[in-house]
Amino acid sequence: MKILMVLTSHDQLGETGHKTGFWLEEFAAPYYVFKDAGAEVVLASPRGGQPPLDPKSDAADAQTPATLRFNNDTAAIAELAQTRPLAEVLDEDVDAVFYPGGHGPLWDLAEDADSIRLIETRFAAGKPVAAVCHGPAVLRHAQGTLSQPLVKDKRVTGFTNAEEAAVELTDVVPFLLEDELKAKGARFEAGPLFQPHVVVDGKLITGQNPASSEPAARALLELIG
Repeated sequence: MKILMVLTSHDQLGETGHKTGFWLEEFAAPYYVFKDAGAEVVLASPRGGQPPLDPKSDAADAQTPATLRFNNDTAAIAELAQTRPLAEVLDEDVDAVFYPGGHGPLWDLAEDADSIRLIETRFAAGKPVAAVCHGPAVLRHAQGTLSQPLVKDKRVTGFTNAEEAAVELTDVVPFLLEDELKAKGARFEAGPLFQPHVVVDGKLITGQNPASSEPAARALLELIG
């Protein structure tokens, strides 16, 4: 079993002067779900190398058992520092693709041609694709059959407008994920703020927020079988 995890390479939070990137829990929790299940995990990002970490996700109040495990796992830290350029893994034979969130993907992966191609080809091949929190931004431009948005008429979730307002970034992000998915014809489903909520529609798995990362990863394993 081989799973490709794709992380952001973007580290600037709009024009605020603050840093962003991927959210640690959204990488660490699925990473260990997959590793503990015996999967081979391939890590990639648009630029390759060390993906930027949102510093807020490594703060004391953001720690979880998975993030603590990662921060004490020298092998995993070294592996993350050497993600492969996304363009090099497009044709890799993998069983599924998983996108952690963080605000970074709103700027790069949502617009990245290699990421769009990866999603479209994997769906066409019947392979599951999962994304959590802001990760579902990667579905923004992906096309399904008949040149329709891939998410059209599909049940999805992601970081909600209410959650974006709660973290006071509504006017900073390039687009509101909930609004964008709805505009593409998705059937957006929101659960309680910052509580685990995962939606599975066929081979598409989406999680609403960081708390949804581990259950989304487990749902992906179930689809792989």
